[in-house]
Amino acid sequence: MSGSSEHAANAPDAPHARAGSALAGVRVIDLSRVLAGPLCTQMLADQGADVIKVEPPGGDETRTLGPPVNADGDAAYFTAVNRGKRAIGLDLSLPGGRDVLLRLLEDADILVENFIPGTMARWGLDYETDLKPRFPQLIYCAISGFGADGPLGGLPGYDAILQAMCGLMSVNGDPASGPTRIGVPIVDHLTGYTAQAGILLALYHRARTGRGQRVDATLFDTALSLLVPHAANWMHTQRAPGLLGSAHPNIAPYDRFACRDGDIFLGIVNDRQFRKFCDYIGLAPLLEDARFATNRQRLEHRDALRAALDTALARHTRDAVCRDLMRLGVPAGPVHSVPEAFEQAHSTHRGMRIDRDGYHGIGAATRLSDAPVRVRRLPPAYSQHTDEVLREAGLDDTQIAALRDQGVLPRGPSSTP
Repeated sequence: MSGSSEHAANAPDAPHARAGSALAGVRVIDLSRVLAGPLCTQMLADQGADVIKVEPPGGDETRTLGPPVNADGDAAYFTAVNRGKRAIGLDLSLPGGRDVLLRLLEDADILVENFIPGTMARWGLDYETDLKPRFPQLIYCAISGFGADGPLGGLPGYDAILQAMCGLMSVNGDPASGPTRIGVPIVDHLTGYTAQAGILLALYHRARTGRGQRVDATLFDTALSLLVPHAANWMHTQRAPGLLGSAHPNIAPYDRFACRDGDIFLGIVNDRQFRKFCDYIGLAPLLEDARFATNRQRLEHRDALRAALDTALARHTRDAVCRDLMRLGVPAGPVHSVPEAFEQAHSTHRGMRIDRDGYHGIGAATRLSDAPVRVRRLPPAYSQHTDEVLREAGLDDTQIAALRDQGVLPRGPSSTP
């Protein structure tokens, strides 16, 4: 840990030291808003890090992206990516606010921000010039749309815009719908995971060298990295990928099909699975047809194959055919709604839904055998922990009151100095 946080990690009464947590004793200052940054820091909090969420006078705008809202008036969207954190309100546009941030960084290991590039530098908080010399062990993670330089450097980035610009929409949808946005903000999500991975790599590097460093995560790079196998196919053939609906460009049958009472997705990736499928579904004659002998041939004749499978599957019920095929080792799953997905017994078994004291959230996807994930704090109300955090940083009540009077510590998300 950097600075005095190393001492705090060994103190049994330290507020951010949790025995058995992978990131016990790691302190994170989270300046990020909306999705990618807050998701990254929530994942760090799930693993035991003490995450201090620093919000501007207007608050994280995701608090307003509802309904639905919780009992505190915060949007469900906000609660999805901000559990486990302590929250303070701080106006970084004021010199007093920046002084408070520097005070917090004295005991921090990681800073995460997703401002438009150049914002921190304008405040005298540039990593290379201002923060690195003062806090050489600090890991500074900047999340942005395009990075700070290059032809698009410094421009704001939004998930759907990056889906469009980076080709994801061009391979999602079918000829009838045209290019279509993927229904979840997948670029933001994966950027959050990319940032988390970079931070953990930097922590490992710091453990060996004693030095922090800058972690750079951009929506642009992340969106392009998602184009597997489409980009590789194009690079090898110079043929631009097109719209295939739910089908796969390299595998057949790998698509959505209709059963008697609902849709399934069939994902057959090798000849052995195809033989098992045909025997089960009553299509054994296809195994003698040269058009379907290998995946390459099935791809070349995917329309004829599709017609045969549509007819056969229409006689079966959704859940029964998926259950039987999976037991045979043939990948198949029902196309569930969101409620159906979380109502699965396996979702409960894996702890992928959290219901606690009025909070409802998605469980953590990363599991460690010796450091289990625990939900330590519910999503915070705006500025809920300001006094607590500042007292830990060494400020007394008189100093805190003075900062509040100066407008450095906003009283609420809509308060003005």
